[in-house]
Amino acid sequence: MKSTVEHLSPTRVKLAVEVPFDELKPNFDRAYKKIAQQVRIPGFRPGKAPARILDQRLGRGVVLEEVVNEAVPAKYGEAVSEAELQPLGQPEIEVTEIEDGDKVAFTAEVDIRPEITVPDYSSISVEVDDAEVTDADVDEQLKGLQARFGTLTGVDRAVQNGDFVVIDLSATVDGEAVEEAQTTGMSHEVGSGQLIEGLDEALEGMTAGETKQFTTELVAGDHAGKDAEVTVTVQTVKERQLPEADDEFAQLASEFDTLDELKDDLRTRYARVKKMEQGSQARDRVLDALLEAADVPLPESVVQSEVDVRAHEAVHEFDHDEQKLNQYVESQGQTREEFDAELRTSAEQAVKTQLLLDQIADSSGVQVEQNELMERIMMQAQRFGVSPEEYIQQAQQANQLGAIFADVRRGKALATVVQAATVNGPDGEQVDLSELFGTGDGEAGEDGDEVVVEGADAAAGPADPAGSTATQVADADTDASDPDSPSSQVEAGDTADAEVVGAPDSTSRA
Repeated sequence: MKSTVEHLSPTRVKLAVEVPFDELKPNFDRAYKKIAQQVRIPGFRPGKAPARILDQRLGRGVVLEEVVNEAVPAKYGEAVSEAELQPLGQPEIEVTEIEDGDKVAFTAEVDIRPEITVPDYSSISVEVDDAEVTDADVDEQLKGLQARFGTLTGVDRAVQNGDFVVIDLSATVDGEAVEEAQTTGMSHEVGSGQLIEGLDEALEGMTAGETKQFTTELVAGDHAGKDAEVTVTVQTVKERQLPEADDEFAQLASEFDTLDELKDDLRTRYARVKKMEQGSQARDRVLDALLEAADVPLPESVVQSEVDVRAHEAVHEFDHDEQKLNQYVESQGQTREEFDAELRTSAEQAVKTQLLLDQIADSSGVQVEQNELMERIMMQAQRFGVSPEEYIQQAQQANQLGAIFADVRRGKALATVVQAATVNGPDGEQVDLSELFGTGDGEAGEDGDEVVVEGADAAAGPADPAGSTATQVADADTDASDPDSPSSQVEAGDTADAEVVGAPDSTSRA
């Protein structure tokens, strides 16, 4: 076999391959055997008709087509290996010549992983917020714990912020009732902002039995983007009464005997949360600085695939109704063109991050241990409410195990960057994040793992102060590890489909 490579761009090549017929003998043997099994020729048992008879009865073209269909993908793979290319996505193959008895020639265009010069990330310096826990922070945590043990008591007064009310709601648009906005006996905490805009403001000052109307813009449903006339009636008003913060409450709400012991524990737990938030902030800002400094050519087909995934997910939220999506976009003050442009920008950023972190992982020799992969799988299984075994089965069926592996590997690559970067607090003093990310010299984090990089969803949401810091800080878009989600295109060392680890994602997701 003879092959040549033409670089069409930093991210795309064209392979020209010629295969002499003498290399195709095994393919011809298999083709004749397969065809003989599929046809019946008088005088021969199934599968026993010789090649010359098959050529006479069916024509040489049928055999050549079978041979080419089998041989071309295999020879393409050999050509890629010989040229030491790293293809991304599927090739566009065109058979250019078939000379019976002589050769088969074809071309293949495919996007490849570009050569990337990684910036000197030891020169990166970022600033993060202070992680100090104040007395006010502890008081806020204590109040939240008190609220869990609070009681609701009816009051005979006007509604105030923080009260709990039972209300009836209805709405009309241009005089037509909005069915999805009709409800009775709904409980609501005033000031929570969990329902329609303007409701909390309308409720304050109302009394039980009173009805009020106000106008608001609907953001979802068939009338998204339109003004609705909303009617709200207050049935009951209750206030939450908190238990007294004393030793008796500490014994009720915790394993501690005194309030001081409970406060000390809350301070310790919240300090972990603040430290993880600081680690997540450092991760994001270091990554932003790294991407700003790096020049990464983007393979167009990979970017377009990521755009398509994100566009599919956006319209999926509206039952694949483009008109509903357009109405929602307009209700957010955007045109559809602006929304699509933002979608492409975020897709480009995601692909750039994937490629850059893969390059860093390659150059740093990042390895993923079995326990690290299982830790990610268990976290994802818990996130989706299934057993680890069920999650693995779903991932296998969706061909997503490689994506999970790539997530973890990229996360570890990002951790090496954070380790090497300088992270300072507001006072200019360097922040020690070694308990989260390791030390950069092979020393493990606090839980024995060399790196602490996990799903961005864990880092972005409220962290569990009782949980392991080493499994909750620092990665970004983990939906690619979701077997039910469409896949992105770049996987470490292959053409697969992992979502980026470590990069903030504006759409969430790829």
